[in-house]
Order: sequence, then C-alpha cells, then structure tokens
Amino acid sequence: MTRPFLPSIALLLPLALACAAAPIPGAQAELNAEYRRADLDVQPWVERFEGKSREIAACREALVAALAPRPGEAVADVGAGTGLFIEPLARAVGPQGTVFAVDIAPAFLEHIRARAAASGLTQVRTVLCDDRGTGLAPASVDAAFVCDTYHHLEHPSDTLASLHAALRKGGRLLLVDFERAPGVSRDWVLDHVRAGQEQVTAEVEAAGFRLVRQVQVAGLVENYVLEFVR
Repeated sequence: MTRPFLPSIALLLPLALACAAAPIPGAQAELNAEYRRADLDVQPWVERFEGKSREIAACREALVAALAPRPGEAVADVGAGTGLFIEPLARAVGPQGTVFAVDIAPAFLEHIRARAAASGLTQVRTVLCDDRGTGLAPASVDAAFVCDTYHHLEHPSDTLASLHAALRKGGRLLLVDFERAPGVSRDWVLDHVRAGQEQVTAEVEAAGFRLVRQVQVAGLVENYVLEFVR
C-alpha cells in the first residue's frame, strides 16, 4: 500500500515562521505622511475633526465617560489629533493627574500645547510618536484612549506592543473605530479602514490585552467601542 505523503516538520516550520512573521499591512500610510508635514495647516483639520457632524465629536463626553478616567490617573490619548478630547480628559483626572496627548503630527501637538495653555490645563503633556511606537515610557499610564486612530496604524503589532508596555498592570484600553462591513458601510470606510471589528479585536488580544466588553454609546452609528484590559 502506498503511504500518503506527509511533509516533515523540518519542511513545514520555515513556512509557518514566514507566515507568522509577515507584517500586518497598515491603512493609508500616505495620510500619516501628510500629518508629519512641518507646514501642516491645522485649522482645516480642527474643523474636520471637531465639527458636530462627526459622530465622535458629538459623543465626546459620553466616550470619555466610557473610559471612566479617575482623579489622579495618567491617561494617554493616542492619536490625539487636534485635541478634541483633551479638555474632558483633563477635567476627569484633575490637576493631580496627567493627560498624555500622543500624536505623529508635530503641528497637531503644537496646537494642543497652545490649547492646553490657554485653558490652564497644566496636566496635559504632549508626546510625539512614530509609526512603530507611542513614545510613552514603560508603565507610565493607567488608561489609554485610541479613538478613530487604529485604522491609521501603519504597523499595528509594533504600536500595540509599545502601548502594552506603557500601560501599568491592569491598565484599561478603550478603542473606538469604524465598523467595516462590506455591503453595509459606506465606500469611504471600505476604502479607508483596513480591518473590521473582529480582526481588530484579534490583533489587540494577540498583543496581550483581554477584551472586557463592547460599550454601547448612544449616538454612535458608524463606530464601535471596545474596552480591553492589560
């Protein structure tokens, strides 16, 4: 009787390692290149990011409440943009807490520094990140907020590893991003957003986080909200 061909472990292992090491593609890297420009005009982005027609702007207070920052905590807004969430986060942690505004755009961070200074928010610190890390020190934050930013990550596994290291044990991660469902989501989302909720959850959990719950926030139609713990 002819035995079926069974490939040896020695043959399969290199293939498995190659697949495991394959980089996860990021979304729209050229947009991040635009944000890095030194001459970036911030005002059009303020109007785009903070207009009430944007559902996360309309739900700003409810989203911060879902993160539930506590007085004295250190909270990181990863992908802070123009600073939409800086004021409510700063109010929540109080003068003894810290809000790290993390972004890849130097112009956005300069805008946030001026915004915080004008409002007397001395607990706000700006952090310039790159495409592979948050720029946060290890074990430096109690909670992280990643809102409509995950789909921009060019190297999600690297950035998640950096975020995991920055969070203290038991630290919370609130992730908000677009639902991506072919046949349901609008074309802009399908073209712009790399991964749907199921894939995002798998990537975050693979980085050492545990999904705690999906948070229902009234007013959100295109976005989902997931809470993870380190």
